[in-house]
Amino acid sequence: MSTRTIGRVIGMLFLSAFVLYGGGAALAGSASTVEAGAVLMVANCVAVATIGVLALRMLGTDAVPYLVGRVGEALLLAVGVVFVLLRAPVTDAAVDYSYQVAMLSLGIGSIPFCVALRRGGLVPYWLAMWGLVGYAVLALGAVAEILGYAVGVALSVPGGLFELTFGALLLVRGLPLRPGRGSRRPEPAGIASVA
Repeated sequence: MSTRTIGRVIGMLFLSAFVLYGGGAALAGSASTVEAGAVLMVANCVAVATIGVLALRMLGTDAVPYLVGRVGEALLLAVGVVFVLLRAPVTDAAVDYSYQVAMLSLGIGSIPFCVALRRGGLVPYWLAMWGLVGYAVLALGAVAEILGYAVGVALSVPGGLFELTFGALLLVRGLPLRPGRGSRRPEPAGIASVA
């Protein structure tokens, strides 16, 4: 798969994650549709883990922290799905806690990803910085929520808007075959590009 195609798939997954988790959480809020919601939430877990795997393929070892963050996010969100399916009153707090720790994992793992995107010339400077700041603020919001301060939603906005913008950009154009100013980024060791 070419870098451009990998970028488009990542873009599709970024955008689908919003629909899958948001729709799943909405459906899980009703007793009659909780199972359908859980299926969508699990599909989101697969999507976010796949983003990490494809980023690793695209960026090589520069994306290892991102892969760890995305897999951590997926596993923690999956734990939340188990709590949703238990339907016990005490599980609401457990769902919220697992979600916040998942967002902390995403935020911390995504900061080096944004640096690698910029260093590789794969996105404009402003977009990489937006992502870096957005994910740092997301991580801070998750910590604040865990500590009992209800600011997580507001602090997730910059990172969420970055993901929507980045996802749409990738879906439309993929990642450039010639990043930066015409220099070709070599494929990571052991990864061959098949056009």
